[in-house]
Amino acid sequence: MEEKTVRISVRELVEFIFKEGDIDNRISGGMDREAMLQGGRIHRKIQRRMGSDYHAEVPLKISVPCEDFVIRLEGRADGIISRVENGKERITVDEIKGVLRDLEYIERPVGVHLAQAKCYAYIYALQNHIDEISVQMTYCHLDTEEIKRFTQDFSFDELRLWFEDLIGKYKKWAEFQIRWREKRNASVHGVEFPFPYRDGQRDLAVSVYRTILRRKKLFIQAPTGVGKTMAAVFPAVKAVGEELGEKIFYLTAKTITRTVAENAFRTLTGEGLRFKVITLTAKEKICFCEETECNPDACPYAKGHFDRVNDAVYDLITRTDDLSRETIEEQARRYNVCPFELSLDVSVWGDGVICDYNYVFDPNAHLKRFFTESGSGDYIFLIDEAHNLVERGREMYSAVLYKEDFLSLKREVKSLNRKLSKKLDAVNRIFLELKKECESCEILGSVSALAVKLMNLLTEMENFLEEFREGNAREGVLDLYFRVRDFLNIYDILDENYVVYSELEPDGRFKVKLYCINPAANLQEYLEQGNSTIFFSATLLPIQYYKNLLSVEKEDYAVYAESSFPRENRLLLIGRDVSTRYTQRSREMYRRIASYIRAAAVSKTGNYLVFFPSYRFMEDVYDAFLETERNADVILQSQFMGEEEREAFLKEFRSGREKSLIGFCVMGGIFAEGIDLVEDRLIGAIIVGPGIPQVCNDREIVKGYFDKKGMEGFDYAYLYPGMNKVLQSAGRVIRTEKDRGTILLLDDRFLQRKYREMFPREWDNWKLCDVRNAEKYMKRFWEE
Repeated sequence: MEEKTVRISVRELVEFIFKEGDIDNRISGGMDREAMLQGGRIHRKIQRRMGSDYHAEVPLKISVPCEDFVIRLEGRADGIISRVENGKERITVDEIKGVLRDLEYIERPVGVHLAQAKCYAYIYALQNHIDEISVQMTYCHLDTEEIKRFTQDFSFDELRLWFEDLIGKYKKWAEFQIRWREKRNASVHGVEFPFPYRDGQRDLAVSVYRTILRRKKLFIQAPTGVGKTMAAVFPAVKAVGEELGEKIFYLTAKTITRTVAENAFRTLTGEGLRFKVITLTAKEKICFCEETECNPDACPYAKGHFDRVNDAVYDLITRTDDLSRETIEEQARRYNVCPFELSLDVSVWGDGVICDYNYVFDPNAHLKRFFTESGSGDYIFLIDEAHNLVERGREMYSAVLYKEDFLSLKREVKSLNRKLSKKLDAVNRIFLELKKECESCEILGSVSALAVKLMNLLTEMENFLEEFREGNAREGVLDLYFRVRDFLNIYDILDENYVVYSELEPDGRFKVKLYCINPAANLQEYLEQGNSTIFFSATLLPIQYYKNLLSVEKEDYAVYAESSFPRENRLLLIGRDVSTRYTQRSREMYRRIASYIRAAAVSKTGNYLVFFPSYRFMEDVYDAFLETERNADVILQSQFMGEEEREAFLKEFRSGREKSLIGFCVMGGIFAEGIDLVEDRLIGAIIVGPGIPQVCNDREIVKGYFDKKGMEGFDYAYLYPGMNKVLQSAGRVIRTEKDRGTILLLDDRFLQRKYREMFPREWDNWKLCDVRNAEKYMKRFWEE
C-alpha cells in the first residue's frame, strides 16, 4: 500500500484545483506576500495573543481511499480555537495570512485561502466527530499589525460534500501518478549503463548511489573525460526507480551544460527508460511576445491562462513522455496558455528537472511548487559545475539598495501621491545620515532603523499600486517595491554569515549592502528538502573550501576521480620569467607574453586559446602581439557578446587550418568553461596569470571575515577563486582520450607552493621553461 500512496499538502491541493483567471504582474500581489513572513513571525505573534483556548500549529492529516490507491493529505492549521458558548463547545479553525495591502481593500476572503481553512475544518470535524464547525480567516497587515477577520459557520455535511468534490477533481491526477510511477519504475529496472565503463567511472557511479541510499551529500572532483554526467545521472535514475527519491533536479550554472544533461537522459531513454524530463527555459527566451509583459492587456496567452492550464498539462503528460521545449511551445499555442508557466506546471509531474541554480536556491525565484515548508523532502539534487555555486549563492542571498533610487522616485511621484513621497523622503534621510558617516566603505553594526522605514514605505507603495494601475510612475514604484521587499526578506535572515556595509561608489552613488559571505546555511534550507545532494565539477579544489561554503554538514563524503587520459597526451609548462602583478606590468612584459603565444603558434599549426585576467590586459598583449606577428589569425572575445557572436567565435575553431588561430579570451568568461572543442579543434591553452580577482571592497570584506575566524582570508577571497578560473581554462584542452595539447601557465607565482598545492594530481609532470626555450619544449612534444 505504501507504494500506492499519493501525498499532497492541503495548500498545494487547493492552489492547484482552484487556480483561475489571468496572469497579471501589474498586480503587486500583496495578498500573497507570505515570503515577508519569514518563518511565521506574524503567525507566532498573533497566536501568542490568543489565550489558552487557542491551540497553535495543529498538524492534521487524512488518508482518502480510492480504487486501489490512497491520497494522503496533510497540513498544519494555524490555530484551533475551542470555546464554550451557552454550555456547548464551539470549535473554530483559524487561518492566518500576512499582507501588505490595506485591509480596507480586502472585502472577503481569497478563495484559495478559504479553501485551505475549509480542508482543515473538514479533517478536524471528521476526526473529532463534530457536527458544526467555524472557519475564521485572519488577515494581518505586516506593517501596522492591524487585523481583519472573516468568520463562517459550516455543518459537517456541507464540508463533506465540498471536500468530496475537491478530492474528485484531484483523483485523476493522483491516478496518473500511480500508473506512471509503475511504468517508470519497471523501465528503470531494465536499464543498464549505456557505455563500457571508463577507468574510475563505475566507482564514481557506485559512490553516487551509496550517497543517495544513505541520504548524504557527496563532493566529486572529476577531471574532464571521466564521464561524470552519466556517472551521476544513471545511479540517480536507478535510485528514483527504487523509490529512494521522488524527482531528480539537475542544476547547472550555464545553458551549455544543460545540453550535456539532456543528452545523458536521452541516451538512457534510447535504452528503454521511461522518464519524463523537462528543461526549464528562461521566461524571456520562451515567451511568444516581443516584449515580456505578463498581463492580459499585453499578452493573449496571459488572459484566462489559469482557466485552461490544468487541461493543457493533463493532456500533455498523459499523451507523451517528450517534454522538450518544442513540445511545450506547441502545447502552449494549442491551449492558448503561457509557455513559461506551462513548463513550470508540467515540471511538477516530471521525473527529472534540468534547470538553473536559481530555480531551487534563489529566495526570489525558486520554484514554490517544490520548495515550500510543506515540500516533500524526496528530491535528489545533482549540482553540475558546483564551483560556480559559491559566487552564485553569495549573489542570491545578498541584497543592495541605492540612496539615489529613492530620491529619484520621490521626485517622480510627488505630484501624484504626497503620502508615498513622504515615506520615500524618510528612507532617503536615513540613507543621508549613513552617507555622512561613510568616507568610502563602512561596516555597519545595524540597519534596523532603515528596515523600519522600508517596511513603512512598502505599505504605502502597496496602496499606490492598488490605486494606479497604469502609467510610467507605476513601473518605477513596482520596480523599487520588489527591490525593497527583497532587501527586507534578506534582512530578516541576517546572521553571522553576513556583513552589512555602506559604500560610496566611484560614480558618487551610495549604497547599503547585506552581503552574504558564506551561503552554506541558506543553501541548506533548500537542500534539506532533498534526500541527497551530489556536487560535482572538474575543479573542486581545495575540497574543504567548497565543503565550508556549500554545506553545513561535517560528515559529507568526497571523491577524487582519477583522470582516465594518458598523461603523455598533455604538456604542462610554467613560464618562470613572466609576472602579471600590477607592479610588473609594462610594454616589455606584454611583448614577452606575446612571444610565448607566438612560440605556441609556430610549434604546431592549430587552434589556441589564450586566457587573460582582464579585458584591459588582453588588449595590451593583443597590441604587442600584432606588432610583429603576421603568420596567425587572431580573434578577440568582446565584453558584451550575444549568442550569435559567441557561436561565430567558436565556429572559427575548425580543423585543418592553414595558419594557427589564436583566440584571445578572459578567464572566468563565457569561453573558459562549458565549451567542447574536441580533438584538433583546440590544441593549446595559454593561461596568463593565476586569475586572482581584482581588489575591491567585497573581496576585502570576504578576506577580513575569514581572517577573523582564524582561516586564511586571502586564500578564501582571492587564491581559491582565482585558481579555479585557471583550472577551468586549462580544462578546455583535453576533452577526449584522443586529444593532445599544451598548457602554458605564464606567471612566476605558479611556482609558489601555495599555488602548486592547487594543481590537480594529473598535473604532477609539469616542466619549467622561459621565453627562450618554450618553443623547443613544445616542438619536441608534438614530434613525439
